[in-house]
Amino acid sequence: MTEKITGGEKGQRRVKTVGRKKKETVFEKNYSIQSIHRAARILRAFSRERKQISLTEMHKITGIGKSNLQRLLSTLVYEGFLQKNEETKRYQLGLELLFLGGLVEKNSSLLAIAVPVMKKLNESTKEVVSLSIIDNNERKCIYSLNSHYELTALIFAGQTSPLYAGASAKVLLAYLPPQAQEEYLRNAALEKITENTIVSMEELRKELETIRRQGYAISRGERVRGAVSLSAPVFNPFGEIFASVTITIPSVRLEDYDVDLLIKQLLEGTRDITNKLRPNGSLEH
Repeated sequence: MTEKITGGEKGQRRVKTVGRKKKETVFEKNYSIQSIHRAARILRAFSRERKQISLTEMHKITGIGKSNLQRLLSTLVYEGFLQKNEETKRYQLGLELLFLGGLVEKNSSLLAIAVPVMKKLNESTKEVVSLSIIDNNERKCIYSLNSHYELTALIFAGQTSPLYAGASAKVLLAYLPPQAQEEYLRNAALEKITENTIVSMEELRKELETIRRQGYAISRGERVRGAVSLSAPVFNPFGEIFASVTITIPSVRLEDYDVDLLIKQLLEGTRDITNKLRPNGSLEH
């Protein structure tokens, strides 16, 4: 994961709860197919920074034995999920994934409803607008629209970060059910990402209460120096936290905006998404 204005700030941390470990153990015992797990590890080895990988590099990254790895790679190439450059002997993601990703985008109710709203926010603010969810006890960006300016925060789908740092993540954490939130906080190791990262558990708890009370979050350089983010929650049809929509602005450009107006536009957008996700399209949270 990389998120930056001009330089990067790394903010990855995986926090697993006891309950999750128990579920993983039961799953692995009753349902797990190792070859599929290994194939998933291969696909997840690729990133924006690591677009092409050799057999030896893949072995080091995944820990999969070379004989098994070779068979898995050949199968993934045959099925179109990977491509192999015969000259360099390096692998990269295949076009079949692009096709499947397009299907996900078209068929996902969240994306189908959220993206048009996000585009309106992007057009009106000219800044980065992103959509994030909770995945494996982290915040994960699943969609992002770029800024219209050259100086911008770089945010992209697949990016992850801890739930305790940054507006997009803290909104998700703030609206978790009390038991789930408490379990996360008990197991979280609050590590400084920038000088503005909250590492006091007492201070973080107060911040989460404030976010719930006002209905949105603002962060200033907590995860990325020089970035200001405003984020608001999206709820599923059962009234549970589903996602967060975030506007990210370089701090040097913040004075160009009426922040209260930005918050108003953001809240109108997330309420619109929430309402459209509900069967009758009218229930307010």
